[in-house]
Amino acid sequence: MGKSTGLRVVVLISGSGTNLQALIDAASAGAPFRIVAVISNEPDAFGLERARRCGIPTAVVNHRDYPDRPSFETELARAIDIHDPGLLALAGFMRILTPAFVARYLGRMLNIHPSLLPKYRGLHTHERALAAGETEHGASVHFVTAELDGGPVIIQAVVPVLPGDTPQTLAARVLVQEHRIYPVAVRWFAEGRLQLGTDGRVYLDGQPLETAYRLTAGA
Repeated sequence: MGKSTGLRVVVLISGSGTNLQALIDAASAGAPFRIVAVISNEPDAFGLERARRCGIPTAVVNHRDYPDRPSFETELARAIDIHDPGLLALAGFMRILTPAFVARYLGRMLNIHPSLLPKYRGLHTHERALAAGETEHGASVHFVTAELDGGPVIIQAVVPVLPGDTPQTLAARVLVQEHRIYPVAVRWFAEGRLQLGTDGRVYLDGQPLETAYRLTAGA
């Protein structure tokens, strides 16, 4: 990894880690944050290999090894806190977090979700968007709150839904935009421009963000 310094970020993953890679690339290019650890609940997640190749410490906290969610989260928090992060970035982390865990990191935990929230929270977002006949779809970065995919949205990327789209083709175009917007949100946070207010709203440059910042992508 490059010489990037600044905000300490721990990234949580469950899979291949393409959004992790986008953050690694941004940090290596001089963004004011550095990824100090990557933690996965899946031992075989390819994102762990991405981190190792860049010299980033990794850890596995396999949820299957714990009798319940609170005990899993206790160990997950321990693995996070030894790195003293200023921000947690969820990047395809496929575990629902309890309100107690969310409260521990409230205001310093971001997630990226493959839909234009508040539409299509949860799974199978591309299939659901196509089934509903949407003309546009996209991705959202939001602060994590206790409500699943319900935290206030910071930035979105919009892509058109094209004739003949399948869930796979739509997902591929959305993923390109995920890689575009997640580093932007993390950079804003690292620069001190982005906060979650005590009123539950997003603040950018000291002003409440009335609607999510939107980027529009071509086909």
